[in-house]
Order: sequence, then structure tokens, then C-alpha cells
Amino acid sequence: QVQLVESGGGLVQPGGSLRLSCAASGRIFSRNFMGWYRQAPGKQRELVADEIIGTRTMYADSVKGRFTISRDNAKNTVYMQMNSLKPEDTAVYYCRLRQGPDDYWGQGTQVTVSS
Repeated sequence: QVQLVESGGGLVQPGGSLRLSCAASGRIFSRNFMGWYRQAPGKQRELVADEIIGTRTMYADSVKGRFTISRDNAKNTVYMQMNSLKPEDTAVYYCRLRQGPDDYWGQGTQVTVSS
């Protein structure tokens, strides 16, 4: 089993920045894909940024140029730097890890962008 724990969410003013972290523990394969999704109230969960085959990362059009995903393999941790935040970025942000046939999700961390 794999456990994912997100942190770094909070309340920030428009134009501000936050850095989310997701630490994975348990039976982690050397090859896996980690990413971030979000769900706003009344909306479906959507992709924010996720690793795809190779070392490429897919970003939602709405966050391109503002959000950057990175990872520390030694710590089994993925990060997401979020800059120039907008009120429409308000959502619960979830970490996702895919390895082999398995798909794991964290519990989520709330990000609220408001003045």
C-alpha cells in the first residue's frame, strides 16, 4: 500500500504564491508518476499537472506559466509551486501517484485565494 500526505495549502491573496508538497510512503516503485488535481465546490475533479510517459509533464491550460511541478525522488515527494494565484484557483488540491496497475490519491489540501 501507498500513503500520500499533502501539505502547504492555505489562504492567500490574489497574486500570491503557495507551494504544495505531497510525501509518499509505503511500497513505492522506482518508476511511478506523480501529479496534482483539484476540485472546486460543485465541480468535477480536474487535472492541474501530472507526469506522463518519460519526463514530460502535462499542465492544464489554466495554470500554464503559473504553476510548476517538481519532485525529489530521494524523498518520494512531489511539489507544486503556484504563483500568480487567482480566485478561480480556489479548490481542494489532491496528489496522485500511479505505479503499475495501481492508482493512489491523497486526502487533499485546501487552497483558498481571496482578498
